[in-house]
Amino acid sequence: MDCEKAIHQVYSYLDGELTVWKRMAIARHLDDCPPCLQGFAFEVELRRVIVSKCSEEVPETLRIRIAEVLGFGEIDPFLP
Repeated sequence: MDCEKAIHQVYSYLDGELTVWKRMAIARHLDDCPPCLQGFAFEVELRRVIVSKCSEEVPETLRIRIAEVLGFGEIDPFLP
């Protein structure tokens, strides 16, 4: 596998959307290619940061305003 193909499939790899064989091919490439491994590590860290920063609760007043703008009217306060 070359770098271009590995980079093209790295998001599918991270999302677990590839077959076992394709995952093994990318893993082998990452083991042998420090620049691609560095890019992969960056993507993993970026996802970790996004998940950690996007776990905040939306203020109830904002939820109500958005629901009103979208025309949903009353919203169930017990829904996430």
